[in-house]
Amino acid sequence: MGVDGVLVAGQAFAAVYGLVIGSFLAVCIVRLPEDRSLLVPSACPHCGARVRWFDNVPVLGWMWLRGRCRSCAAPISPLYPLVELLGGLLGWLVFRQLFLDPADVDLAHVAAWVVRFGFLCLLVVAAAVDVRHRIIPDETSIYAVPFGLAGAALLGVLGFEGAGFPSFAEAVFGAAAWGGLFVLLSWSGRFVFGADALGWGDVKLVTMFGAFLGPVPGTLMALLVGSLLGSAVGLAALVIQRRRTALPFGPPLAVGAAAVALWGEVLAPWWR
Repeated sequence: MGVDGVLVAGQAFAAVYGLVIGSFLAVCIVRLPEDRSLLVPSACPHCGARVRWFDNVPVLGWMWLRGRCRSCAAPISPLYPLVELLGGLLGWLVFRQLFLDPADVDLAHVAAWVVRFGFLCLLVVAAAVDVRHRIIPDETSIYAVPFGLAGAALLGVLGFEGAGFPSFAEAVFGAAAWGGLFVLLSWSGRFVFGADALGWGDVKLVTMFGAFLGPVPGTLMALLVGSLLGSAVGLAALVIQRRRTALPFGPPLAVGAAAVALWGEVLAPWWR
């Protein structure tokens, strides 16, 4: 296989792997808010029929079933193929970001790909659940902090020094500093407004950002981008609906963090 062939094969593998993981993410989005097990095989929510393995093929399964259950013909949410496609896209984008040369195909870069792709997967589930249920599962925020710290420690041991990946010390400080700051901001709202200024789901989410992105510029840029996006969406909703609407803050924050994770080097000059 030629030099270019190695990278092309790697991109294809990353995309296909992302599609498969995307299928699991869709299950997480549906089941986590309902506190259902993620290990139970998929079944139709209408008739209870078990989904066959060949109908579980990412994207293609939904397409050849024409978006309907094989047993009862009830509609299957397009959430599943959309999240699967998003997983494939993110897997491919992270590979393109990290593997610029065949020489990069080593254990350190593979570990970096796993850490970064895993972070983006957490953001997908957190944002989707917040949109659908106005909650951010702890599994995608505070419970993920140890994995962010472990990832930073592992990359340090392997000697990976890619841009945008914090050292273990930076990851610890990022989680503690931003998490602590947002806890104080939330509590301050009780004294000023009589209610928490921030939802605790957002506080936990930002703590997780600190573990995966580090304190500065990573998490800071994520918050700036997320805040700007949230303001733009809020203004658009105000113009369209002609009334103020309470919108979840988690999704724009997640988009901001994803933008920094994927294109942080492009965004960095804007904050300096």
